[in-house]
Amino acid sequence: MDMLGVGDKAPDFALYDTDLKLRKTKDFLAAGRKTIFAFYPGAFTGVCTKEMCAFRDMHEGLKKLRADVVGISVDPPFANKAFAEQHNLSFPLLSDFKREAIREYGVVWKNLGGMEGYDGANRAIFVVDGSGKIVYEWVGENPGKYPDFDAIDKAL
Repeated sequence: MDMLGVGDKAPDFALYDTDLKLRKTKDFLAAGRKTIFAFYPGAFTGVCTKEMCAFRDMHEGLKKLRADVVGISVDPPFANKAFAEQHNLSFPLLSDFKREAIREYGVVWKNLGGMEGYDGANRAIFVVDGSGKIVYEWVGENPGKYPDFDAIDKAL
């Protein structure tokens, strides 16, 4: 699938959270709110830790903007749970272990970390409104690229 853009409908997904509960796109959509779907390559890696902790630290500001964060990676729920616990992440982390969401959102990074055949998530941000429409989209040129939090803030 081609990469999604502003104005497109966010694809539906059904992914497991850190408590092995199946969560769907619609679970995160509510009228008058926006949701940040933050795709990240891997738990416990440098840039991912910095990014997810930045979202954690933005919690109060996001609350005022009526916005929520959902992290999505191909890591298993168990690794995401340990990652969330270690860094006190209070927002959901979802496991796309079947790599369906990264394909639907067009953010597959082939051979992540130089490992032949290991497809992971590229670092990407999709801000979605309550109706499921993408209102902001950013995809890194590579998984090591850090998102522009000021631009995300403006989109909210």
